[in-house]
Amino acid sequence: MPRRTATMLASTLMFIALVCAGVLFPAPYSEMSPGPTVNTLGNHGGEPVLQISGRKTYPTDGHLNMTTVRVTSADYRMNLVEAVYGWLAHDSKIVPHDTLYPDGKTEEQSTQENAEEFTQSQESAKVAALKELHIPVQSWVIVATVVKGTPAQGRLHAGDVIKAVDGTAVKQPSDVAKLVTKHEPGQDVVFTIVPAKEQAAAAKQHKAATVTKDVTITTAQSADTGAKRAIVGISAGTDHTFPFEINIKLADVGGPSAGLMFALGIYDKLTPGSLTGGKFVAGTGTIDDGGTVGPIGGIEMKTVGARSKGARFFLTPAENCAAAAKDTPSGLTLVKVHTIGDALTALKDIRGGRTADLPKCTAKG
Repeated sequence: MPRRTATMLASTLMFIALVCAGVLFPAPYSEMSPGPTVNTLGNHGGEPVLQISGRKTYPTDGHLNMTTVRVTSADYRMNLVEAVYGWLAHDSKIVPHDTLYPDGKTEEQSTQENAEEFTQSQESAKVAALKELHIPVQSWVIVATVVKGTPAQGRLHAGDVIKAVDGTAVKQPSDVAKLVTKHEPGQDVVFTIVPAKEQAAAAKQHKAATVTKDVTITTAQSADTGAKRAIVGISAGTDHTFPFEINIKLADVGGPSAGLMFALGIYDKLTPGSLTGGKFVAGTGTIDDGGTVGPIGGIEMKTVGARSKGARFFLTPAENCAAAAKDTPSGLTLVKVHTIGDALTALKDIRGGRTADLPKCTAKG
């Protein structure tokens, strides 16, 4: 066999071997790509995304789109060829698998966590919007979770309202741990609660529950690596009673990043006039009860997805600005926001055509 032919054959076989290896052997990476974007002012799946009853609402127009990121599942093992293709593609991002699924988190665990974060983001969006409108919202400290095998199991339940611990009124979730850890392990602690069923019944009528009971629990010693302390085995959280019904109907979406856009959509429906002036605005960002906007993951994918659907302006959490500005889709203006108030001011400028006044994202933030 001529040397040239042999060399070409060896090179071809080597290439085939490398391709096979790239296809057959998994790479420790996952892929992120633009996901669906939904107008919070419109319909999805045949029904309005935001449904408000018991309070006057107003017509809206334009778009206030929440954005999402599509990711490969926890149990999907990408091969090397797919990883290289993803690295070269403009509309996707390859990241280490552990970035999306740390500590060996399963698909089921990730889905559950995302669902819980999504539910919490909806509650915070409602609170932030109503506070911005100076509409009173009642807040309660509740039992968020009960750890299996701890003294609280069977004594306290998720959703119970914690009114006091040892007779001391509880005003925020952190108060609970402070009061419990005043005890030594093995001592009794008395919780004054409104049972979850009583609270749920009162909330449906938009009233404060009045039925309380005392629950005595014997504390145990903490088993973690920190300082030994008394525990009962619960985590405390916050729940709210709203003066009217606000429901967010959006299936197959998880995580906390739609909070800002939900809050703006609620605000728009409860106020006369149009927040957008008919413009196509998209955005992202977590939101807390006080209206502070927080950063999210996958910002580059979200801007690509928003622009592909027609967005011209993108409300961007301040902490995501630098990353988003590195590769801004053509025709999309990134607007920096720290709070829901910032977003409302920006929307006022957008609908008034004062785009030069907008606080824009730059590579420095």
